[in-house]
Amino acid sequence: MTDSASATEEAMKKASALPTWVIVALSVFFGLFYAYFVWNAVDFLGQAAGGAQPLNGYGWFVLLLSVVFPLIAFGVAFAVGWRRRWWQFALVLVTGLCLVAVFWLNILTYTVGPAGTSMLG
Repeated sequence: MTDSASATEEAMKKASALPTWVIVALSVFFGLFYAYFVWNAVDFLGQAAGGAQPLNGYGWFVLLLSVVFPLIAFGVAFAVGWRRRWWQFALVLVTGLCLVAVFWLNILTYTVGPAGTSMLG
């Protein structure tokens, strides 16, 4: 009976490798950077929607995807890394942030370049 109890304690100890305050602190710190990308995407969407030419369905899809993608990336990075050591958790969040930055630059390049006219109605 003590073997199963110690195995249960070890499993619970391994399930939460970091203290809660470390998880919250790292999540808030990196979450602010993810929120910055969301805010930029919302602002860009507002500017594009309120422009002289309206957006078509494809334009709405692309720009709304740029709003949702950082949220999805943060959720996936958090789910993958929260049970790891603090530096591994931070590294996973930075990796997700790098993916979001590349995606945002792709969105900007696409919408500002010559192909951006396909998003206008």
